[in-house]
Amino acid sequence: MNSINQNQEEENHADLHGEAAIAKIRELVAQAGTCFFCSNIAMGGSSGTRPMSVRKVDEAGHLWFLSANDSHKNRELVIDPAVKLYFQGSAHSDFLHLEGEAVISSDPEKIRELWEPLLKTWFTEGIDDPRISVIQVIPSEGYYWDTKHGIMVAGIKMMIGATIGKTMDDSIEGALQV
Repeated sequence: MNSINQNQEEENHADLHGEAAIAKIRELVAQAGTCFFCSNIAMGGSSGTRPMSVRKVDEAGHLWFLSANDSHKNRELVIDPAVKLYFQGSAHSDFLHLEGEAVISSDPEKIRELWEPLLKTWFTEGIDDPRISVIQVIPSEGYYWDTKHGIMVAGIKMMIGATIGKTMDDSIEGALQV
């Protein structure tokens, strides 16, 4: 039995390491902006999974979030800092899964760096709200699914392939090692 990957002539798999992996993480997180942030422990109704907005991805590929220090999530991470993050940047591409470790801090400089006024919705006392904490996720590995040439080229190749009965998928996927 042939898989879809065996039906196409183009290379569609590329594992990325180091700087290339970090560049792909930064690209895909910028597309999505938010993720499902999953802890291994569940306290509360979310089953350990909740949507979170990424505030920043730094040069090392670390992801930065702001969180309430009294949240279920923070309590879960104290018990087990292992996390999984799931991103979807568009309906047909820009998918990313990361695994890593979360570190919680209350660094006021980092809070100022990541702050924007809209966050007052959750931190009603503003940038000096004592409930604000910073979560740094240090990814160790992941997997991505994307297009090689963008969504427009991918769509054109799919239409041509469907017309002529040939797999012309512009997708690319692979493991990420940071």
